[in-house]
Amino acid sequence: MRLRPIEAGDIEVFFVQQGDPEAQQRANFPGRERQAFFDHWEKRVLPDQTSRVRAITVDGDVAGNIVAWWQDGRRLIGFWLGREFWGRGVGTRALTAFVGAGQEETRPLYAEAAVHNVASIRALKRCGFDELEVIREGADEFVVLKLG
Repeated sequence: MRLRPIEAGDIEVFFVQQGDPEAQQRANFPGRERQAFFDHWEKRVLPDQTSRVRAITVDGDVAGNIVAWWQDGRRLIGFWLGREFWGRGVGTRALTAFVGAGQEETRPLYAEAAVHNVASIRALKRCGFDELEVIREGADEFVVLKLG
């Protein structure tokens, strides 16, 4: 597993990965239409100089992405993996590297995960995140976690 800056072609892979219905269900996050997805990455994510954005690769293949950004005065982290990389420890290794020395050192660092997304919650806890609370947004419930 390796983290690297985003390269040409990565956003196309991210688009395909976010289109997976099972991934959307696990994350409790709807997929975006193609143009909206590319606009989000090209006009919001990549130009934001306060964000840290990395591609996650495994044996040279793009496994997903990991991002830290500011929202409502808090530093948040999120990650997304293609299904073929689930259950292999890639998320935990990517998170460990991303929040390590010389990388995303802002603390506190927050994450939110759907309560049923046990794999993501487990990966975050393995990296030192502590569960703070469960919040409800309509019918949806999310676990809020904090590092440092």
